[in-house]
Amino acid sequence: MTSVWTTVAPVVAPAAEAAGFDGGAFGRTLLLTALAVVVVLAVTFAVALRVGKQAVIDVTWGLGFVAIALTAFVTSGGHGDGLRRWLALVLTALWGLRLAGHIFSRSRGKGEDPRYEAMLERADGNPNAYAVLHIYLPQGLIMWFVSLPVQIAMFVEGGIGWVLWLGVVVWAVGFFFESVGDLQLTRFRNDPANKGTVLDTGLWRYTRHPNYFGDASVWTGLFLVAASAWPGVLTILSPAVMVWNLYGGTGKKLLEKDIGDRRPDYADYVRRTSGFFPWPPKPADPSVERD
Repeated sequence: MTSVWTTVAPVVAPAAEAAGFDGGAFGRTLLLTALAVVVVLAVTFAVALRVGKQAVIDVTWGLGFVAIALTAFVTSGGHGDGLRRWLALVLTALWGLRLAGHIFSRSRGKGEDPRYEAMLERADGNPNAYAVLHIYLPQGLIMWFVSLPVQIAMFVEGGIGWVLWLGVVVWAVGFFFESVGDLQLTRFRNDPANKGTVLDTGLWRYTRHPNYFGDASVWTGLFLVAASAWPGVLTILSPAVMVWNLYGGTGKKLLEKDIGDRRPDYADYVRRTSGFFPWPPKPADPSVERD
């Protein structure tokens, strides 16, 4: 992790220092946030062993970002702009705590997630060691890398203008789509009458993944908050990784394959509903039989 900053620092240091950015203090924060990730995942792994399922890491996903933001906020004292620092902390905490609470509520009382079961079945040797290398390590690295805009937002100075407020608006849109989309899906699943059917009302009428679109928007908004002052714009790859993961990685693509195999009428829903960005739906196919 330190190699990332070691590579970038010589390039950005002169301009950053001119803008009042303390590269040395930021580098120390990078190390401490990496340590925070290790601690959070170590506790998560211990809990996973105790309860007998690795799916607890899904709850930790949101909490890990909160731990990073809080660590960066504390270690950046005396640097950056107060407004931006508080925005980065509060917006990250609201997103992470809501997501953790939602996943905890959804998974409480259930067994291991089928995704992790399938992964652990491929383990050669100790399944716990396999989980550390193939579940915890990748998620920890992604968590730390995606959070770079939040970390650097604690140190950058100036630029309290329209880009920062645009970031807050984009974050708010994302938070709305993610939280409302999750709430609508929970209510739909809790109604026995909907068993075997596809949710195509509310936000799910305009996008097949309002929660994933919301997640992508949240991190794009946080990037804009950081990018409103130099050198925050250099963290552009962080939201790009998050958006790619949600759209083409383990998010949308993997989920739709699983649903499509189980629900024949999902194909028509795919045909008439935007895959990611909200958009008015196409007319339903009258030839498709529905329950």
